[in-house]
Amino acid sequence: MIPLANPKVQVDTQKDELLSEISKVFDKCQFIIGENVKEVEKSYASKCGAAYGIGVNSGTDALVLALAACGVGKDDEVITVPYTFVATTEAILIRGAKPVFADIEPDTFNIDVSQIESKITSKTKAILPVFLYGQTCDMETINAIASKHGLKVIADAAQALGAKRNGKPIGMLADAACISFFPTKNLGACGDAGMIVTNDEKLAETARSLRFHGMVPGTYYYDRIGYNSRLDELQAAVLKVKLPMLDTWNGRRRANAEYYLNELGGTGLILPFAKPENYHIYHQFTLRCRHRDEMKAMLSERGVGSAVYYPFPLHLQSCYGFLGYKKGDMPVAEQVCGEVLSVPVFPELSQEDRATVAGALKECAEILDRQ
Repeated sequence: MIPLANPKVQVDTQKDELLSEISKVFDKCQFIIGENVKEVEKSYASKCGAAYGIGVNSGTDALVLALAACGVGKDDEVITVPYTFVATTEAILIRGAKPVFADIEPDTFNIDVSQIESKITSKTKAILPVFLYGQTCDMETINAIASKHGLKVIADAAQALGAKRNGKPIGMLADAACISFFPTKNLGACGDAGMIVTNDEKLAETARSLRFHGMVPGTYYYDRIGYNSRLDELQAAVLKVKLPMLDTWNGRRRANAEYYLNELGGTGLILPFAKPENYHIYHQFTLRCRHRDEMKAMLSERGVGSAVYYPFPLHLQSCYGFLGYKKGDMPVAEQVCGEVLSVPVFPELSQEDRATVAGALKECAEILDRQ
């Protein structure tokens, strides 16, 4: 079976260096906010075109703390999308605010910017676009709307480390960008880890305090109610080793995606679309097909792993019933949830593996087209 993701292959190529850096942490026994955390905060922020990096314990907490640092709280509204991982909206609700959904574009799966302004009310505090599958949104339009209405922009860039728009990396595209280092991301830790990157000094200072219980740095005085959400030294040591490989790994993902795009044209499958101004880093290669569930089962029979990200839009999830949305409110998101399928695109795919994936997709598409 060719898996959808295979982090073990990647870890094996760096195991000696990873173990060496982890061993150094044990030698020093400085496990919280040590030199590794400070180094990766600086290096990752720089990679993202940002002046400040704030390491936290997950991508979810990066969203929560970024929202808090931007002043989002009880009874505020945040405009976002229903087609994303639940952490996006979960973070808004943790802050006591309300997610207000805008539908998505059918080609990029990102927020339809033409819908944003109509969603703004006197309670709107921020816009939270999601850079889904590794492609940024139309941030020029989003930032213009935000500036016009005095709103903050917080990018959910959990899947987009290394992505760019018009040559600008993610840290230059919003008031704050939130990164996840979940093990299967384009660059993953050996457990949960996340980071906020920003060019706003005050936002960075607030987020840094919030992650440490709201403490004034170096004291036991507290200016705000905070959280316990610190990137630990062990994960930082892993991230330090991996960063130099990010561009290479993203380049391989892009090469694999380009191969699929060339091989699968004319199959009837709706293939991923990258806007020319975007540098897409293909966290997922997500296509659309009318007989998605049949396709998934047939690929498995042929030894090709796949997954559905995401099978059910958030506005129709039972836990969000209190928001009052109903079927038909977000027609594009609802449609693509029944059609999307992600196939292997990870950087360690061999040429033989990706040929097998493409061949299986072609064969299955032909069979399904005849039915």
